[in-house]
Amino acid sequence: MTSAASEISSPVGVVAGGGAMPFAVADSLAARGITPVLFPLRGACDPARVEKFRHRWISVGQLGRAMRLFREEGCRDLIFIGTLVRPSLSEVRVDFTTLRLLGNVIRAFRGGDDHLLSGVGRILEQGGFRMVGIKDVAPDLLMPEGCISRAWPSDTGKTDIERGRAVLTALGPFDIGQAAVVIDGHVVAVEDIEGTDALLARVARLREEGRIRAATGRGVLVKVPKSGQDLRFDLPTIGPRTLEGVAAAGLAGIAVVAGNTIAAEPQAMIALADAKYLFVIGLPA
Repeated sequence: MTSAASEISSPVGVVAGGGAMPFAVADSLAARGITPVLFPLRGACDPARVEKFRHRWISVGQLGRAMRLFREEGCRDLIFIGTLVRPSLSEVRVDFTTLRLLGNVIRAFRGGDDHLLSGVGRILEQGGFRMVGIKDVAPDLLMPEGCISRAWPSDTGKTDIERGRAVLTALGPFDIGQAAVVIDGHVVAVEDIEGTDALLARVARLREEGRIRAATGRGVLVKVPKSGQDLRFDLPTIGPRTLEGVAAAGLAGIAVVAGNTIAAEPQAMIALADAKYLFVIGLPA
């Protein structure tokens, strides 16, 4: 348990993007007797699923309104979770508070996703809020160490994992991506702005085009947090959809860093991994 986790105050504000993770976090909080209040982002969060929870809608760029709603709901602790297509500055509709902080907002936009999220987090912390992470509010959603599937990586797979981790560690300071695909020692693809699903689709396409000649069932998707990353924001995430992409790409499995990776829908993921003879392993941090 982190020091922040022991001091979590209820209710916790969940700034919710797209996907299933905001709701998984909210359920985890509720199961431990902590009230979640969702602040779904317009255009990103599922409006039907959010109805199950106490919630207040917010928009990207309206920091003043968001901070007012956080205070009205009594949410001192906040977590960012879920997917969000990065808007351009020209698409952001700002309110007076955002205009007043425009210099800080512009600096936050000048960099990768981690730079943006940590920059916005600093702005909110200057407003009296505390940013927390999955480790603080929902540690049960993190990948454990070791194999959670029946299949295990081969010796070649272990070498591929080491190569992928080394490459991602080297790329981390550039805030590029959190994933790479390595097949028989060759780094065949690195995650870019399109994300992991598109990375795996690209590998599948390269196989179809004959650009990757290795037999199917070889190669690994490796996901690692960026070096120096604020681990409260944008942790790597895997789930059943990731497994489907790995299978379609003809890979042998997935390797991620235990304790620093979100495992979405773990039971469904394990069942799918076993059905497709894929390994899913949590590496020591």
